[in-house]
Amino acid sequence: MEVALLVRERRAYVEQSAIWGIGTAVPAYRLDQRDASFRLKEALKEDPDLARWTNRIFTQCGVESRYTCEPDLLEPADRCRYISVSSPGLVPTTEERMAVYRKEAFPLALAAAKRALSDGGVRPGEITHLISVSCTGMYLPGLDAELAWELDLRAEVKRIPFTFLGCAAGLTAIREAARIVGHEPDAKVLVVAVELCSIHIQPSFDREDLFSAALFGDGASACVVAASDGGQRGMFELLQSTVMMLPNSSELMQWSIGNTGFRLRLSPKIPGLIAEHIRSAYRAFWGEGGLPSLWAIHPGGRGIIDSVQKAMSLSDSQAEASRTVLRDYGNMSSATILFVLDEIRRRGIQVREEGIAIAFGPGVAAEFIRFRYRP
Repeated sequence: MEVALLVRERRAYVEQSAIWGIGTAVPAYRLDQRDASFRLKEALKEDPDLARWTNRIFTQCGVESRYTCEPDLLEPADRCRYISVSSPGLVPTTEERMAVYRKEAFPLALAAAKRALSDGGVRPGEITHLISVSCTGMYLPGLDAELAWELDLRAEVKRIPFTFLGCAAGLTAIREAARIVGHEPDAKVLVVAVELCSIHIQPSFDREDLFSAALFGDGASACVVAASDGGQRGMFELLQSTVMMLPNSSELMQWSIGNTGFRLRLSPKIPGLIAEHIRSAYRAFWGEGGLPSLWAIHPGGRGIIDSVQKAMSLSDSQAEASRTVLRDYGNMSSATILFVLDEIRRRGIQVREEGIAIAFGPGVAAEFIRFRYRP
């Protein structure tokens, strides 16, 4: 089936909306990739073949450091509760992991939200809609309610929680925010994404579980989406968006709830699927003509960035922002794409340039947003 036939929504915003401000936050504990690999090697000393494979995955996945809210993950292998060599009775249950999520997710989300509001010059009382995004935890009354209370948002703020939409959800939320502003020009939408991926590391030496353990980190990001005022600088003007389902992909990205947290299954076929379909998906969205100069690719892993770069014939500099975020933070699921956009903004662009943001989530769904950066 042609990708062009799978377009679910295509909406043009014609500069009605823009990202006014961006904020990011990470936990206090830094996971050095080499150190983590060494500690796992010690845990796998009875299986040298698997130890060598694990070391290769940890050193070649494009990640050098990540952040975690769980200090236990910095402990030696024989004392870390998340590693299967520990006593099975000590491995954190899903209930314990959700308690960590409830304690740690909100402060990160709040810090990112405050930075986005400050960066955009927006007062909390001006926010009309709050979109909260997460797929790594849940509780009630929820992040959205706690953020509304702590930020002192207006009582009638419209709260929209997005859950279990995976890595693409950051762009999904921005797309929805732009749609809201398109219908309500006076709206100001606060988008907040927070993911604590590291609390779901599995007590398993299964290769899929080890791959996830090498890739994911914790973090939060936020942005304010409002009508483009034509004068504010440092904006990402949101021009157009779409979401597409890539064919024959429904089983390639799975996320289930078990007794020891949420278990993620990422098929090694995903980079190949993206390489096969990304160009036709891009053309269905963008049309014919030249490529934009700015590319914000969700760094779901080195293989995903490589696939997009090769298929679209991008230069190293066009993929550099995504590789930098992957190297320094790992994959933080839905929160990651705003880290990439913030990294693009840090690079001192002097003239208006058009760009595209791409993220992939369960389905496999590909989210696209066309933007123009105004320095």
